[in-house]
Amino acid sequence: MLSDTNVVIDLDALKHNAAVVGRCAPNSRIMAVIKADAYGHGMVMVAKALSNVDGYAVAQLNEALTLRKAGIKKTILVLTGFGCSDDISVFSKNNLDAVVHSDYQLDLLACVSPQQPLSVWLKINTGMNRLGVEPLCVTRINNALALSADVRQPIKLMTHLACADDMTSTATQEQIAVFDESIDGMTGEQSICNSAGLLGWKYAQRDWVRPGLMLYGASPFFDRKASDDDLKPVMTFNSRVIALRSVKKSEKVGYGGCWVAEKTSLIATVGAGYGDGYPRHAVTGTPVLIGGQRVPLVGRVSMDSINVDASQCKNIKVGDTVTLWGEGLPIDEVAQMSETISYELMCGITGRVSRVVKGAINGE
Repeated sequence: MLSDTNVVIDLDALKHNAAVVGRCAPNSRIMAVIKADAYGHGMVMVAKALSNVDGYAVAQLNEALTLRKAGIKKTILVLTGFGCSDDISVFSKNNLDAVVHSDYQLDLLACVSPQQPLSVWLKINTGMNRLGVEPLCVTRINNALALSADVRQPIKLMTHLACADDMTSTATQEQIAVFDESIDGMTGEQSICNSAGLLGWKYAQRDWVRPGLMLYGASPFFDRKASDDDLKPVMTFNSRVIALRSVKKSEKVGYGGCWVAEKTSLIATVGAGYGDGYPRHAVTGTPVLIGGQRVPLVGRVSMDSINVDASQCKNIKVGDTVTLWGEGLPIDEVAQMSETISYELMCGITGRVSRVVKGAINGE
């Protein structure tokens, strides 16, 4: 039986957003980022639906193996690369691309002879200070990889942007300059841009772009709506009204009694809370949709429910559908009012929430 609380995954919207990527970066190949179960949307399903992209990026080796077992044959890039000698054999056997971001990985490669050469992406730390070799080490490590019989040539070159979502920052231009200086004279395809990079810094698009968030219909910019870039929400989080109650002026609602009615109000209790993935720190005033009308959250979010002031809603009844984010209500808005980011909300949907899929996976 379908739960009253569910997420609807719109594969047509997903394909539309991928087409937006193609229009925005017409001269680049597309590496769709589908790590963390495709940001909570379903990794295998998303990979199959995005059959027109050129490859997929995941964070961990087990994610890549799941895709291979599901029949995905295109390029799969593991962003953390290999961490031990046994991993190298698995990468080779399954024809997986590996990010090399440190000297210890170079040492591992020197001690192992895989069945077939690995496809390697050399990651350069240009200012993110997370993963990547230091600029002064790039030539040495690139030369070592170029001389290795266990590495497929040419090596690809990549970095990751830390502040591309802030168009007023100079950090992105500085990172791109460091990258270009570090790889001067080297051959090999290049990749710099995440979603914010490919939308906001088009001169950095290079051979491959790596869109993630924009594929799922959220904006990578804090001061821009997803619709400004023609992106459509892929995930819509729905629940239902499970109770209605009239409260008098000065009566309190919810844990801690932190919301106090300023007048007689109709309170609708909605059957979703932080146990389903709704953000616990959403503040009073965070909107939900009931019958297409925006109504405000009141009081604290509970594990299994939230309360909203539905005084303005006409003919509201128990069982009415409530949209918590998605179609008609941008996830970015809910995230901002919860002092978090849309990535976390997407990834936070819990296992007890039912999934509904709209649209065909393969376009039939």
